Amino acid sequence: MPSSFPERMRAWVGHRLARAPDLIVRHVTARRPVTVGGLRLEPRTQHALQLLKIARRAPLEALPVEVARREYADFPRVFDSTPRPLPRVEDDAIPGPAGEIPVRIYAASLEPRLPALVYFHGGGGVIGTIDTHDALCRLVTRALGGLLISVEYRLAPEHPFPAGLDDAVAAHRWASAHAEALGADPDRLAVGGDSMGGNLAAVVCQLARDSGGVLPRAQWLLYPAIDRTQDTESLRLFAEGFLLDAATIDWFTEQYAGDADLADPRVSPLRHPALGGLPPAVVVTAGFDPLRDEGQAYARALRAAGVEVRERCWDGLVHGFGQMTGTVEQASQAVMEAVGELRALLR
Repeated sequence: MPSSFPERMRAWVGHRLARAPDLIVRHVTARRPVTVGGLRLEPRTQHALQLLKIARRAPLEALPVEVARREYADFPRVFDSTPRPLPRVEDDAIPGPAGEIPVRIYAASLEPRLPALVYFHGGGGVIGTIDTHDALCRLVTRALGGLLISVEYRLAPEHPFPAGLDDAVAAHRWASAHAEALGADPDRLAVGGDSMGGNLAAVVCQLARDSGGVLPRAQWLLYPAIDRTQDTESLRLFAEGFLLDAATIDWFTEQYAGDADLADPRVSPLRHPALGGLPPAVVVTAGFDPLRDEGQAYARALRAAGVEVRERCWDGLVHGFGQMTGTVEQASQAVMEAVGELRALLR
C-alpha cells in the first residue's frame, strides 16, 4: 500500500484515470479542449495530463538522478497498466561488453521458431528499466504472437555514451546467435524500442549494416528520439506541458551524450550520411510530442533511401503513450496497430 503522500497521490491519480467514464471525460475536456498547431489533444490524454499535474512533485531534470528514476518507476502505476499474463516470462542475464546484461524474455506461445523482437526501453538513456516497460512489453508480445527480449542496458550518467549502445549491440548479436534456443525464428528477428529505445534500435541497424553483421529483419520505432542536432517546430510547439518537456530532453542529452558530438550518427541516427540498405521500418509518432518532427524526418529519409517504411502519426496523443495503454484507449489502439505492422513485416 502507498505510504508517503506523493505515493498516495499517484495511486489516487491512477484510480481516477482508470475509472473515469468516457462520457464524463469528454464532457470535462470539451469545455476547455487543448488545441495546438491545428491538432486537438485526445480527451482522455488531456484528462490524464491534468491529473498528473497534481501527482508530479517536480520536473525530472530538477531531481537527483536516483530520485528521477524512482519517480519514473511510478509511471506504470499512475496509468494503471495492469500486466497481462503470458505463458512464459523469465528474467535472465546475457554476456555484455562490461559484464552481464539483465534481460526479460516474454513469449506468447511455447511453440518454436516464433517471430521475435529485441526491445530497448525508453527513458533518455538515463531512467527506465525492464520493469517500467513490463506492461508494454507484455502487450507487444501478445499482439505479436511471438517472443520479446527486453534489454536492461547501462544508463547514464554512471555509464555515458556509448555504454548503453554497446549493450544494445551486444544484445542483438546474442539474440541472433541464440534465437533457435530461445524459441525464436532467426530469420524473423527484429529490433525496436520507444523513445531512446527507438534511437538504440535505429543505431543497432545502422551499425549492423556498416559492419557487415547480421541485419535485423525489421526495426520498430515508437516515437523515437532520432536527432539531437535540430530545433524543430514540434520541439518548440510542445516544449512544455505534454509529458516530455524540452528541458527534460536537454537534461537527458547532457547526461547521456556527455562530451560526444551530437551529430555523431550513433547519437543522432538521422545524421547518418547513407541510409540505404537498412531493414524495413515501422515508425510511429505522436502529434503532441516534441520529438514528432524528427521521427517523421527519419521516416522520410529512410523512404528516400529506398527503405520500406510503414508510418503513422497519432495526432491526439503525447510522447510516452505506449505506457498509457491501461487508461487511454487510443494509446492501446496505436500500439496494437504498430505491432500489426511489425507482424506483417515478420511473416
